[in-house]
Amino acid sequence: MPLHNADIARIFEEIADLLEIQNANPFRIRAYRNAARTVRDLPTEVAALVAGGRDLTRLPGIGQDLAGQIAELVRTGMSAKLAQLRKQTPAGLSGLMQVPDLGPKRVQALYQHLHIRTTAQLKKAAQSGKLRRLPGFGAKTEQRILEALGGPRHKARRWLLAVARQYADGLLTHLAAARGLEQAVVAGSFRRCKETVGDLDILVSAAPDNDVMARFVGYDEVKRVLSRGQTRSTVVLRAGLQVDLRLIEPASFGAALHYFTGSRAHNIAVRKLGQQAGLKINEYGVFRGTKRIAGATEAAVFQSVGLPYIPPELREDRGEIEAARAGRLPQLVRLDDIKGDLHAHSKATDGHHSIEEMARAAKAAGLSYLAITDHSRHLTVAKGLDPARLLRQMDEIDALNERLRGITVLKGIEVDILEDGSLDLPDALLRRLDVVVGAVHSRFRLSRNKQTERILRALRHPCLTLLAHPSGRLLGQRPAYEVNMEAIIHTAAEEGCFLELNAHPERLDLDDIHCKMAREAGVLLSLNSDAHSNTDFRNMIWAVGQARRGWLEAKDVLNTRTLGTLRKLLKKH
Repeated sequence: MPLHNADIARIFEEIADLLEIQNANPFRIRAYRNAARTVRDLPTEVAALVAGGRDLTRLPGIGQDLAGQIAELVRTGMSAKLAQLRKQTPAGLSGLMQVPDLGPKRVQALYQHLHIRTTAQLKKAAQSGKLRRLPGFGAKTEQRILEALGGPRHKARRWLLAVARQYADGLLTHLAAARGLEQAVVAGSFRRCKETVGDLDILVSAAPDNDVMARFVGYDEVKRVLSRGQTRSTVVLRAGLQVDLRLIEPASFGAALHYFTGSRAHNIAVRKLGQQAGLKINEYGVFRGTKRIAGATEAAVFQSVGLPYIPPELREDRGEIEAARAGRLPQLVRLDDIKGDLHAHSKATDGHHSIEEMARAAKAAGLSYLAITDHSRHLTVAKGLDPARLLRQMDEIDALNERLRGITVLKGIEVDILEDGSLDLPDALLRRLDVVVGAVHSRFRLSRNKQTERILRALRHPCLTLLAHPSGRLLGQRPAYEVNMEAIIHTAAEEGCFLELNAHPERLDLDDIHCKMAREAGVLLSLNSDAHSNTDFRNMIWAVGQARRGWLEAKDVLNTRTLGTLRKLLKKH
């Protein structure tokens, strides 16, 4: 039972957490976290690399020891290192890590100072005011922990879209060998490209003599079969992801695909249109009385109520029905429209490859320009560039462009926006760059007014080109900071600044609502990979999915422009 990249990454993250609880060497902890990120972001399954005899030490941040542990995981599905650490760690501490605001260091402090090992003990200590007296906590943290412990005990798990894709692809490959299979499509929020999904809904059509259901429940990653029938089965994979499979007759496949893609609000709106026309629309088709008049394709379902085909990403009942009726549906941006990338890192800071290696990888990904935007000096954990190092890098890029063919490297920086809204490097230096990407990397918990004013001041800075990951969120890990996004979009429009849609699967920042708001305000968005290795450019597909959810067309995206047009826009800014 091979492990997916997400499974291996999760194991390495747990190892890092347990090491941090034990106050182990910071470099060992960082090595596991870097390895987790490398594996999680790989476009190829590590299991396939091991099976092919590939040298894993060639992957960024993977040495001999970690390569051996990965091979062990792929071969056995188990980690001796993790098992050892679990034995060494007091029972219950891993469970505390699931409480919001509790990372390894705080869990360690709770155990060391208050001997807390359970959520019940934690709640009692918070209620008595003991937590606020610990270093690194405070009254606000204590209150947030109390609120978290008072909420629902078991929240339904959400899976990053990119992670769910790993499991979906594996299942589809497995089902492709089923006897009689004709087509298989993953529907639901997955097909609508939502940032996270709760489960997977797979629709299949097949010849009468098929073994689709038997092959589905017999998949080697199935941990538990919840139900099995002739037309529907439900399983839970070993990773914990629930999957429903429905066998649909061809005459109903389009209607079922529309119904199970959703969203519920969109489906209700379409059904109401049907009712107004004397039709009944459900997962079995479009009916006039008892006669089915459409249902084999989604296009036919839409046509039955006088609508053109509406792309899945728009089906949220946010105006797509009205736009379709008026002939104003956007021509949504596609991956092929992207000409360049304006946010990427090299090994000069926290990246894994040289500028030339990153440029060649970007060219291989079909891009014609790439901005190298390493971190500025304030982000010391990433070995941020000071003015002298940035100047040397600018010279390196000039020399590289002299000999590169087919791609141009732009000079840039991801400059920290400091607490007062100023930028981390001198204006005289920033003015010499092609692209200045501003980002918030600290003080996430400023008040809404202070955080907003901080970012607005940065947007008004004459050197700032682009605001990176504008909300600061990490999906499932860190909420967006409190900020007035409407004011940020309005100010970006006034100042001629651009906003980023960050492609990293844990960010996808801006969200779809604010993408649409930026479009309506006339603010161009830049879809950027935030690449830290030469494989990360493939993440651009996730930004494109998010952009499509936000109604973005190619003309709404800054980096769909050719280099010549881009330079004019940057110069105008």
